[in-house]
Amino acid sequence: MANPLTPDVLVDPVVLTRTLVDIESVSRDEKAIADCVEEVLRQAPHLHTERFGNTVMARTDLGRERRVVLAGHLDTVPLNDNFPSTVVDDLIYGCGTSDMKSGVALALHLAATLPEPGYDITYLFYEAEEIEARFNGLHLVAQSRPEWLRADFALLLEPTYGVVEAGCQGTLQARIRTHGRRAHPARAWRGVNAIHGAGEVLRRLADYRPRTVTIDGCTYREGLNAVRIAGGVAGNVIPDECEVEVNLRFAPDRSERQALDHVREVFADFDVEVTDSAPGALPGLSAEPAREFLTAVGAEPAAKLGWTDVARFAALGIPALNYGPGDPALAHAPDEHVEIGKIRDGAATLHRWLTSYE
Repeated sequence: MANPLTPDVLVDPVVLTRTLVDIESVSRDEKAIADCVEEVLRQAPHLHTERFGNTVMARTDLGRERRVVLAGHLDTVPLNDNFPSTVVDDLIYGCGTSDMKSGVALALHLAATLPEPGYDITYLFYEAEEIEARFNGLHLVAQSRPEWLRADFALLLEPTYGVVEAGCQGTLQARIRTHGRRAHPARAWRGVNAIHGAGEVLRRLADYRPRTVTIDGCTYREGLNAVRIAGGVAGNVIPDECEVEVNLRFAPDRSERQALDHVREVFADFDVEVTDSAPGALPGLSAEPAREFLTAVGAEPAAKLGWTDVARFAALGIPALNYGPGDPALAHAPDEHVEIGKIRDGAATLHRWLTSYE
């Protein structure tokens, strides 16, 4: 099949967005889109392009004083009767339009059409962001190609609706277990019902009052919530175990260790098992490229309420921000869409930033 990312498509970020959306790329099935992206980047004489798995890296080597990263993930969540794309008035509908093929389109458009930016740029188009961290393309690159990530500043083109979102929350997933003793329901007094015991876990969650933390003018609101509950053996057995899975979204002033200690404090006297954890990222607003980018945007930043791969760069000591045309409230929704005007505004902002610095 001919590559749909033709020169005529690459010069228009709106057309490019729709073309990328129409290349199916559910997580772990990114080969086709990575093939297309790799092919067009290898044709650009100003870029050095490499590939690792289904992650494609392209960079300029112009001898600039500073290097910045523009990164976006190629994968989407599973389709939900929203493929291929459609256009209604000023809106492009389809899986990945907001999260985050419109952001990927901005980076790919610049990679193909901006041969002499003011910074040296590393473009990263990576796989498997929407699933477990062990598959994440940036995680794999950090292990096997760490030199690809070296930079003075990174910009993740995640959906932010055209606002700079600084840092990100950390996230912790844990199972809270209650234990009982099996019995027949006709003689329930002989047993201890573990599902009933989970009532105290749920009460503590209902009574929980999350912190609100302001860092560098960005306000992060924490949250601790039940996301899944499981228990029971059979219709004629008093259950001896129940699990409540909880998720803590914590402000970046907490470490992962402090977040775990907090969960154990909330659920003192319960069996707590952590199943997943990722650190947050501080706002990262002090780096010179970040300040220059904020000037190009012309608006104050907000806190990123959620986890993104800015945390991976922050862990390496690289300041990073989130910025993209998509609306994060529409990510993963069946009616996911992006505004055409936001795509054009985002492309103009990035071009202004990357060409104004000398």
